[in-house]
Formats: sequence, structure tokens, C-alpha cells
Amino acid sequence: MQTLRFLITGGSQGIGAALVAQARQAGHQVVFTGRDAARIQQVATETGAHGLVADSAADADNARTVETCRATMGGIDVLVNNAAYGYIAEIGDIDVDQMRALFATNVFGVVDLTNRVVPMMKAQGGGDIVNLASTSGMKGGKGGTAYGGSKWAIRGITQCWQAELRPFGIRVIAICPSEVQTNWGGRTGRNNPNKLFAGDIAATILAGLAMPRRVLWTELAIFANNPWKED
Repeated sequence: MQTLRFLITGGSQGIGAALVAQARQAGHQVVFTGRDAARIQQVATETGAHGLVADSAADADNARTVETCRATMGGIDVLVNNAAYGYIAEIGDIDVDQMRALFATNVFGVVDLTNRVVPMMKAQGGGDIVNLASTSGMKGGKGGTAYGGSKWAIRGITQCWQAELRPFGIRVIAICPSEVQTNWGGRTGRNNPNKLFAGDIAATILAGLAMPRRVLWTELAIFANNPWKED
């Protein structure tokens, strides 16, 4: 795969940080965003990527992020919309303000940032957009109205963008991981060597990007082969 210019949101931990590290190891240029300055600095120091404190729910931050990519890399070849968080509540107990805030990051922030990047990709004649959805957006689950609903939305948005952008040589991919062992949502102590790791998802994304340009993975669900096995 040729050297590419990556913009990865939510790159200071979890899947995002794993992708930053693997993309840099493969020789790509990377700008990544996050909201925790200390974690951003750590990932930037370890990988040599350019870290940026930015909230994808804030339009002004998204504009600054894109301009930073122009200034540091000269553009963007791969946009990875990874920033997201969860909120679990059952209907009858949902705090709608919390759900609105979640959608501001998980959905509207994705749309706003991509809206700013696509004209650049059209002008350069191609690019890749990777949207991190979830298996939670493929099957309804208890308490999943907010988070699961946001990931259902990402899957539908991805399909709309595929219809719009394929004629411009821009591939749009939805990646739907099952449970991944990260500190997502502050949950720890879930280590199981047979479950998915953040690096597995990162490697899958890079494998998809390495496919010939004529090949489009429209959507890929990723499960652990045997997560019930106990070592």
C-alpha cells in the first residue's frame, strides 16, 4: 500500500490508538484527535503521529482539525470516524438530553467532519472513509436505544455515502466490531485472551484499505471466533 495521509478521530485510546500505531508502523502519515491531552501526548510520543485536542461534536473543532491536516500533511487520503461513546438506558428511563449529546458525537460529529473532508477527496480524485459502527447497530438490544440507535444511523449514513461517492473513486466502509477489550466507558477487568483486541480491529481496517481500488468492502462485522473458550 502506498503512503497515505490518515485522519483518525478518537485516536488517544482503544481502537483509535491501535490504528494510529499500526498506520504509523506501516509508514503512513497520521493526524489523530481526542479530548484527553495527556493521552494524546502519550500516543503522539510513542508513535510520532500528530495529536490534536479536539471534540468531534464541536463544528469549530472539526474545522480546525481539517485545517491542521492541510497544514501538516497537505490533505487527507483516509478519514476514520472512530470517536464515539456509550449511554445505556431502557425506554421509560432515558435522559433525552444525554441521548442528544451522544448523537452529537456519534452521528452529527461524523457528518460534520466528513462534510468538510469530502470536497478535498473529490478534488484529489479519491479517498477512503471508514466509519466505525458496531454489531450493536445490527441487532437491537436491551438498553441500546441511544448507543445502538446511533450505530444503526452510522450504518445507514454509510450506505447513503456509498451511493453518492463511489462515482468519485471514494470508498466508504462501515466496520462493525463486536465486543472489544478496551477501557471503553471506563470498564476494566474484562481481559480474555480469546476475545477481540483493539489491534485486531485496526489490522482489519488496514487490510480493507490495502485491497485494490476496484474493491469495496461495504460493511464488515467482526466477531471473535471463540470468545467462550477459557484458557
